Amino acid sequence: MKKAIYLLLLLVLSSFTTTKDLVTISGKITNCKNGTIIIKGESFEKTIKLKADGSFSENMSIDYAGIYSLETCKNSQPIYLSKETKLVLIADDNTFIKSLEYTGKGSTENQYLAKKSYLTSQISDEELYKLDEIEFLNKVNEIKISISALYDSTKFSDDYYKVKEVANINYLKQKHLLFYEYYHNFHAGLDGFQVSDKFPKFDEKIDLDNDEDFLFSIEYQKLATLKFFTNIKFEGTDIDFITAKIMNIKALKSQHLKNCIIQNSVHDVNIDYANYNEIYQEYLSITDNPKLKESLTIIYNNIIATQPNKTSPQFEYVNQKGGKTSLESLKGKYVYIDIWATWCGPCLKEVPFLKKVEEQYLGKKIQFVSISVDDIIDRQKWSNLVNTKKMGGIQLLADMAFNSEFIKAYGIKKIPRFILIDPNGNIVNSNAPKPSENKLIELFNELKI
Repeated sequence: MKKAIYLLLLLVLSSFTTTKDLVTISGKITNCKNGTIIIKGESFEKTIKLKADGSFSENMSIDYAGIYSLETCKNSQPIYLSKETKLVLIADDNTFIKSLEYTGKGSTENQYLAKKSYLTSQISDEELYKLDEIEFLNKVNEIKISISALYDSTKFSDDYYKVKEVANINYLKQKHLLFYEYYHNFHAGLDGFQVSDKFPKFDEKIDLDNDEDFLFSIEYQKLATLKFFTNIKFEGTDIDFITAKIMNIKALKSQHLKNCIIQNSVHDVNIDYANYNEIYQEYLSITDNPKLKESLTIIYNNIIATQPNKTSPQFEYVNQKGGKTSLESLKGKYVYIDIWATWCGPCLKEVPFLKKVEEQYLGKKIQFVSISVDDIIDRQKWSNLVNTKKMGGIQLLADMAFNSEFIKAYGIKKIPRFILIDPNGNIVNSNAPKPSENKLIELFNELKI
C-alpha cells in the first residue's frame, strides 16, 4: 500500500503548480444575508456577489493547487481547487456543513472535505482539549479512524489530492498532540499542567518547512506556525525575542510560511518597540505578499502620523452621561486618554490608579477621558460597569470597537493604552505612561500641568 502511494506521488508531483490556472466555481447558497462569499488562499482573495436567489458563477485564476477557504456570511469551509476544477456547489448557510453538496470536476475531493469537516465538528476544540489525557487520546484516535475509513471509501479522481491527504490525516492527529498540553491548561483551568511520560511524542521527523504541504493542509499550517514560535530561542543571549524571530524567519525555506509568520506578527511594528522602523523594514524585505506589505505599511504610517507634536486624529463618541463628546471640544486643556474595555483585566486594574490621579489633578489644566472599545451591543454592560466602579472623567464608547477610526489611526491592538494630547490638540505621547507608573506624574510635572 505504502509503496503504491509513493510511486503514485512520483507520478503526480507535476500537478503541484505555481503558475496561474483558470478554475470555474458556481452554484447556489441560500440564506447568506450579506449576499457575498469569499474564496481565500495564500496571497489570494476573491469576493463573489450572489444573485438574489443565492446563485453565482465565477471564473478565477489561481496560483496553486491546494486548500483554499470558502467563507460565507456565517460559515467557513476548506475547499480544494486545482487546474482541473469546474465545481458546482449547493448549500444553505443556516445548515451549511450538513447541506453542502458538490458536483462537477473536483466534487469528489470537496465532498470528502465536507464530510471530513462534519466528522471533526462533532466535538469542539474546547470540549476536546478539556478531556483528561486518556479520554483525549481515545477521542483523537477515534477521529483519525473515522477519517481514515472515509478516505478508504472515497474514490478520488485527483491523484495529487489522494496522495497528499494521507499525510494530512496524520497532520491532524499530530496537531492535536502538539496542542494538547497548552490548551488543556487553558480550557481545563489547570495552570502548570504537563502531560505524562506515556503521552505520545510529536513526530519530530515531519518536515515543517515546505511550501507544498503548507499550501495543501490547514493542519500543517497550524503545526508549522506553532512549532516555529516554540523553537525561537533568545533567553541567555544578547538579543530580544523579535530579533530572534526575524533571524528564524530568514532561515526558513518556505516563502508561504515566512508570510504566515509575518502575518501573525504585524503588530511587532508597534510604538511599544523603539526599533519599530527596523522591524518594519525587515518584515517588508522578507515577505512577497503585496497585501501583507500594504498592511505593514498602513501600521507603520499610523505610527509616523502619531509622533509627538503631530495633530492628533479626532473622535466624537457617545458619552455615558448623554450626547456625544469630541476631542475638538476639549481643546484648551491637556487630554489624557485611557483606551480600555469591560472585558480587559489589565485595564480594570488601572482604574483605581486612574481615579487617584484624577483626584490629584482635579481643577488642573487637564481633562481625563476613557474610551471603551466594547461592542456597541454591550453599551448597557459598559454603562453599568462605569457606574459600579464609580469611574470619573469623561466616559465614552467608541462607535466600532477596535475598528473605530480613532483607534485604528493610533494602531491600537492591545489595551490598556494611554495617550496624552496637549491643549492645542497635538500629540504629546501616543503611548503615555500608565496611571500606575510613577513616570506619569513625572511627565505631568515636566509639562507643569
